[in-house]
Amino acid sequence: MNAPARDTTPAQDTASAPQAAPWHKTACILCENNCGLLVQLDGRRFAKIRGDKDHVASAGYTCNKALRLDHYQNGGTRLTSPLRREPDGTFTEIDWDTGISEIAARLKEVRDRHGGDKIFYYGGGGQGNHLGGAYSGALRRALGSRYRSTALAQEKTGEGWVDAHLTGGHTTGDFEHAEVSVFLGKNPWQSHGVPRARTILQQIAKDPARSMIVIDPVRTETADLADIHLKVRPGTDAWCLAALLAILVRDDLLDHDFLTAHTSQAENVVATLREIDIADYADRCGVPVELLRTAAHRIGTAASVATYEDLGVQQSPNSTLISYLNKLLWLLTGNFAAPGAMQPHSWLVPLASYSRDIRRSPVTGAPVLGGMLPCNSIAEEILTDHPDRFRAMIVESANPAHSLADSNSFRAALDALDLVVVIDVALTETARHADYVLPAASQFEKWEATFFTLEFPHNTFHLRAPLLDPLPGTLPEPEIYARLLRELGAVSRTRLALLRTAARLGRRPYALAFAALLAIDKNTAGLAPYLLYETLGPTLPDGARAAAVLWALAQRVARTHPAAMRRAGHRDADALFDAILAGRSGVTFTVDDYADAWDYVPHPGKRIPLAIPELLHALRALDTTPATHTSADYPFVLAAGERRSFTANTIFRDDTWRRRDPDGALRMNPDDAARLGLGAGDRARVTTRRGSAVTTVELTDRMQPGHVSLPNGFGLDLPDSPRTGIALNELTDVTLRDAIAGTPWHKHVPARIEPA
Repeated sequence: MNAPARDTTPAQDTASAPQAAPWHKTACILCENNCGLLVQLDGRRFAKIRGDKDHVASAGYTCNKALRLDHYQNGGTRLTSPLRREPDGTFTEIDWDTGISEIAARLKEVRDRHGGDKIFYYGGGGQGNHLGGAYSGALRRALGSRYRSTALAQEKTGEGWVDAHLTGGHTTGDFEHAEVSVFLGKNPWQSHGVPRARTILQQIAKDPARSMIVIDPVRTETADLADIHLKVRPGTDAWCLAALLAILVRDDLLDHDFLTAHTSQAENVVATLREIDIADYADRCGVPVELLRTAAHRIGTAASVATYEDLGVQQSPNSTLISYLNKLLWLLTGNFAAPGAMQPHSWLVPLASYSRDIRRSPVTGAPVLGGMLPCNSIAEEILTDHPDRFRAMIVESANPAHSLADSNSFRAALDALDLVVVIDVALTETARHADYVLPAASQFEKWEATFFTLEFPHNTFHLRAPLLDPLPGTLPEPEIYARLLRELGAVSRTRLALLRTAARLGRRPYALAFAALLAIDKNTAGLAPYLLYETLGPTLPDGARAAAVLWALAQRVARTHPAAMRRAGHRDADALFDAILAGRSGVTFTVDDYADAWDYVPHPGKRIPLAIPELLHALRALDTTPATHTSADYPFVLAAGERRSFTANTIFRDDTWRRRDPDGALRMNPDDAARLGLGAGDRARVTTRRGSAVTTVELTDRMQPGHVSLPNGFGLDLPDSPRTGIALNELTDVTLRDAIAGTPWHKHVPARIEPA
């Protein structure tokens, strides 16, 4: 195996002092910003971590969570050998050849007996390891697997469907320059999402010419900085947004010139909004009319507005409607394709398909948006005697038995399958229900990247070189997929030999040979990642074989964004690919200007069609839609998964990294606690329709009466310690989901709180 290409900043050489350990460039893996880092190693440990000032996106910024990444790399118990489940339920260590051979044979058996579409795929990378997941598509194509899902289907598919109707794709806010920034169910102080989040939030708060509006039932750290906090009742964001839009219409704060020049169907939307009873909707959401009017006028009179919606609303009632109303907020006021406003952007590769069509799942008819089955429907597709039920599941770099609603039903679904294969770094809660577990190299032991390329006008990408050799016994995901595809005989030796010969001759002959194969056989496209890995991959420098798929993505950028690519300094696709391979602090791959934003709008005449019939119907139905989902038995709204200073996703399988709130306390309003006879530090039982758990109470007036929260990242069953905190999805309800997208209500779970 080639040694990792570790980029270093040389220490100063002096005669009087020993040479300092070098700093290696990499990136954080805990959220979609993937801030650039410098790491100083002590053997395999991360001795010191700091921000990389040379990084093209984060420029040295990082947060406290990134500084604890040694707890990811060295804190948990790693898998170092493939495992096979025996008939008695125990696991036996097996060698890689045996594991690959047996898994391939069993996958073929499922495919041949039931059809490849009965093999379901889940995962494809956590917040930082998308590169390995890029190779999963080739295995799915070889097997005929059609259905998949990821964590995005718990959050973003409703928003993506709205985007497909309106601007045609994802939009990003220019918060660095926006006069008004609106955060909806979003606390970037803790969850980031906005590049250099805390720096940007502080800049907004200190500038008297700019304003921040937060719509959130919780007084978050971001709300503390806001000029206007619309403290809605939990689950009533749709009524709040509808009232804001109605005020914009009634008080004639719309950008009529923008609507005339750049949109269609505005009259239908405006007529619907004009009929809203503003006072009634203000009462329903618990925000005074005058405060709503103040916020609406600040938005409607600003030179620029940017908004950000996130899990607080995307995992709550009416989430797809909320996405629509949020986007109307900036479209009706003309805040698109201008500095400080909302922008579309290029992609290295889209994370999801942006389509207005809705496919349906084979058993329950669940909506498949963005190419992904709703996570809350997966168990229902399996736990049935329907002939089209899923029979096998491949799970890669994901832990759905812990992260999806109603863990008990999902674990039962895993046990009902004919075959479960898990690819991961640890024996996760999901892996414990697998037939085979294949140990992956960690995110810092292989070439890796993320495809969160979400910025405008400068869009960036960072290919990370490994800091360490893979732990003995583990393999990077691209190699795991390649071994399975070799065993399946997915590509003829003749075809591979042809491409290998072309690769040795150079990039130009290779491109011609690859194009010829594409013309001869359409299946080549689906198997392209594997073909690239096997043929171009071995020619890449520093053992960067897994980066071969990026050559094809560079070709895509050159084809779809040629002028923007050249403005970024890359004369052609190969120059871009070479820059990606060499750019240890990332590379800017496209540079747009604001006029270019309209090139991303796919509709006739570049006009944005504002009317989405299904959502206009849902908007009109708000008059009769229940705003309350609690009951006498379950009188509280539980937000299951609040992000706090010392919580992160379960990429951390080590509880010792936390310095505060080590048990993941239940946050509740002091008045609620007093009524229940609870005090700070007391133990309380949280009960929902799906389960019950005991936790410690933390009192805070940041929570409204009737609203409680538990943090994310707890409740893991670690091998050498008892469970810490609550496994939230033993409490969440698989039946509570958005009517359109099927996204779960993790942030709105009816619950009962009692002294334990």
